[in-house]
This record gives sequence, structure tokens and C-alpha cells, in this order.
Amino acid sequence: MRRWRLNRSRASSSTLVPVDATFTIDDEISQLTKLQSGPCTSNLKALRSCRRMPIPTTTMLLAREANYSGQGRFSSADCSHVLGRYLPVNSPSQIDRMNSEAYVSQFSVDGSLLVAGFQGSRIRIYNVDNGWKVQKDINAQSLRWTITDTALSPDQRHLVYSSLTPLVHIVNVRTGMTDSQANITEIHEHLDFSVDGDRDSFNIFSIKFSTDGRELVAGGSDDSIYVYDLEANKLAMRLIAHTDDVNTVSFADETGHVMFSGSDDNLCKVWDRRCFAATGKPAGFLEGHLEGITFIDSRGDGHYFISNSKDQTTKLWDIRRMSSTTKSRTPRTYYDWDYRWMDYPAEARNQKHPCDRSVATYRGHSVLRTLIRCYFSPTHSTGQKYIYTGSFDKCVYIYDVVTGAIVAKLAWHNDAIRDCSWHPYYPVLVSSSWDHVVTRWEFPGSPADSAAQRKTSQRRHFV
Repeated sequence: MRRWRLNRSRASSSTLVPVDATFTIDDEISQLTKLQSGPCTSNLKALRSCRRMPIPTTTMLLAREANYSGQGRFSSADCSHVLGRYLPVNSPSQIDRMNSEAYVSQFSVDGSLLVAGFQGSRIRIYNVDNGWKVQKDINAQSLRWTITDTALSPDQRHLVYSSLTPLVHIVNVRTGMTDSQANITEIHEHLDFSVDGDRDSFNIFSIKFSTDGRELVAGGSDDSIYVYDLEANKLAMRLIAHTDDVNTVSFADETGHVMFSGSDDNLCKVWDRRCFAATGKPAGFLEGHLEGITFIDSRGDGHYFISNSKDQTTKLWDIRRMSSTTKSRTPRTYYDWDYRWMDYPAEARNQKHPCDRSVATYRGHSVLRTLIRCYFSPTHSTGQKYIYTGSFDKCVYIYDVVTGAIVAKLAWHNDAIRDCSWHPYYPVLVSSSWDHVVTRWEFPGSPADSAAQRKTSQRRHFV
């Protein structure tokens, strides 16, 4: 597989520059984050005597009772200000343990369901509102090595899953049957993404539903982005998008017009669906990573997104910084390493791309062996003031977007954490690990905890 190739020294006229030890970020994203995660202006004015930030929850509740905001309720920013301090860092409780590595764990948009995908042909959907009971136990077909990705349709009626093959399968998750054996107890319709019918031609690493649920967009090992028309039940488009494996695709916002892609060619690209069918060209390029991109998550505002990379960083990007062209070669590196089994060279961590267009860079976690994922924290409960990511060192890292500081490091698993998901409304985070376990992290102040247990938990998991 080319995404696991040996990364060798590459010659180029450009050279790497030393990493700046100080964390920097644009004023605009800093202000946007503060507006989303801080009290509304009217509350701030009314509580100007309170100099403590964040403002205590009791004070915020008193302000709501006094209707200082004039709305008779908390604004979305007020909710984020109150909830954003309650990080899900409590010692986790086990949701499930299987007999193979857990690769995927994702909440549905409304948080009512959790989808977990395992290497051993299993996908389980848990009903969060019903005590995390298994609602659907899916035995996947045409599996090669592992489940690479899953996606729920916008109406949460169908699930698609991909593997190291051009075939994607779709399952109706609203049937009354819990046990879903492929084409035995239920039909798992296959969607063929291959252009010429060659089912050994490439692998699919990432798959997403369009916002209207009518199409699927996928990234593959043949350097391409695919669009599948679900209504016509056929492949609508193949676009050769990169010069190496496309590991991740994501939509910029709810309109579905703009997409992001990340590849082992070290580039993030921006695509406008309204014109790329005709031009076959991206709207722009974003350079800055020194190694392949493993995952991309959009902030949902059409401007900002983050990416995880094999260069052991998460970067924040603003598409208004993108360029129309890119350098033909990667900057010179002076080390050999193999992503599959070697640690990232220590000297490489102190190097930076000379044409880095990112807004900010977050360091501390490790991205090795697998396509580890990163995300913005939820809008409703945190105002997207955090970035969180799995890590090969068996931890979940939570970064402050504005300061770049590691505000929490969740340590419990015994192996790499490929995926994690923060509940859209509650201080609950789920992590899935190669130790075969899917676990749930919660805020320390749960009723079941004693004061001593909470204190111990905070000492253990806060950095």
C-alpha cells in the first residue's frame, strides 16, 4: 500500500526552517472562538463587577433569572460558557469490548446513536438514550483488513461502511432486527466505486454523505475523489485529485458546495463542487504539512478546518489563505522513517515548512501506524473552543484552540486510539482503541463520584 511507503529524503530547492517555539494564531479565529464560548455582551455588561473568567455558573444562573440578557434565557454563547468548562475527563466506563481492534467511533448528529466499527467485520450501533444498548449489530461483508470508515445518512436511516476495496455497503438501520448479517438476515446493498469493474483496483479510506443525503463522496488509494449518485445508483464522477492516496474528505459547511481533501502528498486541497466537474481543478491549495494528511474536520463555517498529519501535528487552516498553485516538490528532509513501525524522528519535530499557510499548529500527540482522527469540540456545549484528537501513545488529547495548550490528556487505554467523538450536547466523550475497547469519558462531577475520587481523577487526567 502506497500510504505506508518508506518516506525517503527528497531533493528540492526549498529547505525547512526551525519551528517557532511560541504559539501564534490569527486574531479573527481567536475572536470568533471567544464570541462563541463567552457570555453574551449584555450579560458581560451587567456582570462587569465580576472579574473572574470564566464567570461562575451560579453567577450566570442568577443573571439568567434576573434576565440581564433581555432574552429570558441563555444564548448559545452563554450555554457554551457554562458547559465548556466541564470537560469529559473522568475515568472511563467500558461501553463494549470486542475481539478485534476498534477503528471508528462516532456519535450521530443529534447524539442519540453511537456507531463503532471494528477490524473483525463488526459494526455496532448503540442507542445512547437507552442505556447504550446495542440497537444494531452489523456483520460486514467484503471486508479487507478492517472497516476504514462509516457514515450515517442525514436522516439517520442508513449507514454506509467502507473497507480496503472499491465496494461500499449500505444498510438500513431503522429495521426492527438487531442482528444484521450481510445478505443473510438483511440486505447489505453494495455500491461499486470502481470505474472499470476491477474490484482490486483501489481502497476507500474516507466516505461522507452529502448534506441532502443523495450522494456519497469518498477518497481512495488511487489518488482520487469519487462521487456516487444514490438516487441513480451509479458512480457519478471520479476526479484525480492528488498525487498520492486521498485519506480524508470533508464538507466545508451545510451547503455541501465546498469540500476539503487531504492526501499522502502532504497537501490539503479545497474543491468547489459547482465547478470542479467542469474544470477538474481545485479551488486552491494549502501547504504546511511535511508528511501525509490522515484526517480533516471542518469547523462548519465555510472558512476554517483542521487536519491531522503524519508529521505529528494538527494544523488549523483558513481557506482564504489558500493559493492557486503549489510547489512541485516537498522541502528537503534529512531522515528516513517508516510510518508503519518507526517512531517519528525527534529532529524532524523541530522543522517547519517554509511556505506554511496554516493559521496555527498544535503539538503533543502522535500520529503513527493508522489514520488517526482529530475534531473540533461541539458548538452547543463548548463553542468549538477545543480541538481533540486520538493518539498512538494511547491517549486522547484536548487542546485549547486559542492558546494551543493541552488542557487535558485522557490516559486509560492500552493501545493506540484511532478515533474519538464528543457528544454534541453533553460532556461525554467516546474513544475507540486498538485494545479492542470502546469507552466513555464523562465530567468528573458525576453523582457517583466521591470528592476524593474526583480529586484523584483530575490529578490523573489534567495536564
